[in-house]
Amino acid sequence: MYAHSANSRGEKHCLEHHLQEVAHLAETFANKFQAGPWGYLAGLLHDVGKLNPAFQDYLSRKISKGPDHSSAGAILAIRKKYWEGLVFLVSGHHGGLPSFSDIKQRLQEKLSEPAILEVCKKINQIITLPESLPLPQLNSSLQVEFFLRMLFSTLVDADFLDTENHFNAEKTAIRKKCYDLKELAKLLYQDQHQRYADCEPNLVNQARQEIYQECLKAASCHPGIFRLTVPTGGGKTRSALAFALEHAIRHRKHRVIVALPYTSIIDQTAQVYREILGADNVLEHHSAVAFSDREEDFLQNQWARLAAENWDAPVIVTTTVQLFESLLAHKPSACRKLHNLAQSIIILDEVQTLPTPVLAPILDVLQQLVDRYGVTLVLSTATQPALVNANSPYIKGLRGEIREVVPNPARFFQALKRVTYEWPPEAWSWERIAQEMMGAYQCLAVVNTKSDALTLLDAMEDPEALHLSTCLCMAHRRELIRDIKNRLADGRPCRVVATQVVEAGVDLDFPLVLRALAPLDRIVQAAGRCNREGRLAPADARVIVFRPEKGKLPPGDYRTGTDLAASLLGQRKVDLHDPKVYEAYFRQLYQAVDIDKHKINELRARLNFPEVAARFRLIEEDTVPLVVRWPREGSPVEKILAQLHTGSGANRGEARLLLRRLQPYLVNVRRRVLSDYQQQGLVRELPLGLWEWLGHYHQVRGLGDTTIDPEALVI
Repeated sequence: MYAHSANSRGEKHCLEHHLQEVAHLAETFANKFQAGPWGYLAGLLHDVGKLNPAFQDYLSRKISKGPDHSSAGAILAIRKKYWEGLVFLVSGHHGGLPSFSDIKQRLQEKLSEPAILEVCKKINQIITLPESLPLPQLNSSLQVEFFLRMLFSTLVDADFLDTENHFNAEKTAIRKKCYDLKELAKLLYQDQHQRYADCEPNLVNQARQEIYQECLKAASCHPGIFRLTVPTGGGKTRSALAFALEHAIRHRKHRVIVALPYTSIIDQTAQVYREILGADNVLEHHSAVAFSDREEDFLQNQWARLAAENWDAPVIVTTTVQLFESLLAHKPSACRKLHNLAQSIIILDEVQTLPTPVLAPILDVLQQLVDRYGVTLVLSTATQPALVNANSPYIKGLRGEIREVVPNPARFFQALKRVTYEWPPEAWSWERIAQEMMGAYQCLAVVNTKSDALTLLDAMEDPEALHLSTCLCMAHRRELIRDIKNRLADGRPCRVVATQVVEAGVDLDFPLVLRALAPLDRIVQAAGRCNREGRLAPADARVIVFRPEKGKLPPGDYRTGTDLAASLLGQRKVDLHDPKVYEAYFRQLYQAVDIDKHKINELRARLNFPEVAARFRLIEEDTVPLVVRWPREGSPVEKILAQLHTGSGANRGEARLLLRRLQPYLVNVRRRVLSDYQQQGLVRELPLGLWEWLGHYHQVRGLGDTTIDPEALVI
């Protein structure tokens, strides 16, 4: 009996061997959360339906379509009176975790099928099943639901890996990389020592080094939930990694996962970590990753592509979208990585950006990861939201002992007090804001929408002014940020109009920042681009929070947060250098919004896995990606599009690689305006759900230089 057809060496995959290998692998993975016997049993049962003679005929190409082979294992679990949760895992190991109602109906129809009954009789010929197993100790429906997800992950990853080993043993060899977290910690220590030996000993660098040392000390604390509260520019990218690596070594954790809110900033963090730890030890995984085509990068790219499938790497840098949409996914490919979260350290950077409409399911999943799956969670930000021990009628916060990585963080906010905030009471016209900018040699203005950015750009009438928003493709934004850094470093004039893309993780240092009234945490993020290195006295580094007369606001929670910020700033005495201000702000915000807008936790309790995955979206916009040709000369887009048009990306794997290579040249627009673009002849449809932009792409305004409302572009 065989599990799979012959490989390139002409060897068929023995079914008994496959079941045993998957069982042992799943057991190993599940042992990380004390569920090894259940992983083993799921592995034994998952493919027993292949004992069906019709399936063997399918492998021998005697029939064109194979019969259902997952229901037999599920029905066998029912007949053996095992825990009913196994039914979900076995039934869904190819198509995805089903809903309770779907699985009940499907198996009811299969219970009396002769072929399945025959498989149940034959099973003892190839494997020995246990008589019983103790039930998992689960105390709520949400614990049951999440345990099923984690156990499902062990099964589908084990199945993928053993099948891959049969068909492509070379990939298995590439996967088997050994890494030593102690060596990585040593590399970070050496880099940190060298970095600060070469730095000028000013107050900012002294504070950064002290924060780093506090992180090393805190690493000895027992695992659980930590808050890393560090002012912007306080060096938390390095300090957080130092805590995580040292904590992993002391408590035998397996990996470090760093989740950031935006793809526009993630490459900067990943690049910092690669430079310190080596590219072989840092996996960058998100929608905008593109792998190099250079021959010398082949092995590194092969490892990265394979590691991205299940996050088997020592340090992973990803987005909160990738992390949480995987945690609440139902398809096998998305769920494979989940078991590798167990016994890891998860750093949520800029944690205040977690979207409030799905905050309730996010907090429940995080709490379970800490309580039941050996995760240490680090909530990292300058503006801590009110997420811990916040059991109010409005929010069920994270529970347990929550420790500050850096004790008494307020002292560093005072030590790193590099700016002076101003908030004029009257509304400002765009001309007034432009006048303020033109009176400065170097300045940054951050507004709330792309249309406001373009309006301000027009009001400035400055041919040298720069514009940074998602009207520009990612490759263009990266190049522009390099240009801005060079202008600032060289002391050249530099006036920039931007949207929120500039606010987190982009290391720019202006003497003057103007910020349109916005949610309080966004104001502080913008202030982090002012006097970042502390070279000016605070009185000379100004952050002006202005209320534009005709400014626009994104809808929903952004508008609510802006109204709350206006109320706080209206009190005139609020100290934005006091970290306690932000907890009070977020407490009010969570009272004003629905933190489970889509009723996801109700669906989870009913074990409706497909509907949970469909409703859980951190980015809710229904968008369409447009491919733009940038730069004008020598753009790689032409070559990639030619490959798409000639069909060289015909198979799914090649097509996916082409799509990743196009990511830096995409601008997302809302679907509702696509027909306007089509009517004007500005777009052409491509494979892979893409559209090609045929109109003008401006070197400053990007797609903002069209007759279409720039608000059609996604913020």
